[in-house]
Amino acid sequence: MKILFIGDTVGKAGRAIVHQYLKHLQEEYQVDLTILNCENAAAGFGVTPKIADEFFDWGIDLLTSGNHIWDKKEITGYLDKNSRILRPANYPRGNPGRGVAVLKTRSGEAAAVINLQGRVFMPPTDDPFRVADEELARLPKHIKVIFVDMHGEATSEKVAMGWYLDGRVSAVVGTHTHIPTADETILPGGTAYLTDVGMAGPFLSVIGVVKEDVIRRFLTSIPEKFESASQDARLNAVLVDVDSATGQARSIERIHRR
Repeated sequence: MKILFIGDTVGKAGRAIVHQYLKHLQEEYQVDLTILNCENAAAGFGVTPKIADEFFDWGIDLLTSGNHIWDKKEITGYLDKNSRILRPANYPRGNPGRGVAVLKTRSGEAAAVINLQGRVFMPPTDDPFRVADEELARLPKHIKVIFVDMHGEATSEKVAMGWYLDGRVSAVVGTHTHIPTADETILPGGTAYLTDVGMAGPFLSVIGVVKEDVIRRFLTSIPEKFESASQDARLNAVLVDVDSATGQARSIERIHRR
């Protein structure tokens, strides 16, 4: 089973380049399951139901997110209605939405996706390690292919999650920093790992934000509203090939388009 995962998609520029390359990537790599992190898709902060539906219309199978999922209030009810968009599973119980999805892929096989959020330099949440244990215990035993989006700031926390879940999931891929890392690997237990997939968005920026706004904040320490940048759109993604019978990863490959 081939899984295409597109990193944090930032603003209009990010959405445009996803739309430009999505079908080509799906056809080129014969993709069975396409996942995209959407938490920055609406002008860099959050996602709206309209944008989520747009992604689904283009051919995205599942949306993951992170701490910015709550930024657009109109998404709250949508999270409860649509099982194809996830918020991190380790937010407190009773929050809108869900953090795990089981779906049938284009090959007809079943796969599970788990969305987690780190706690280091991030808003307070429940322990992602123990929540991962709980969610894995709930999954039907016949589900072998399990993909984890680990949304976190600290490299060490994401690396630790990779080792913690090695042999129990098919892939652990990090999001949130918008900067792609070059440490893709297959861990000893058969889990594909990458610390951060990067972003789909404007690279003439500071992680997707107008660079002058961010530099001024560093120089003055005065808060101001950040705006999404728009130039030099690029797409970072990762392709994971998984043995559907065992759930172990065969390969992991970073993808870059501009």
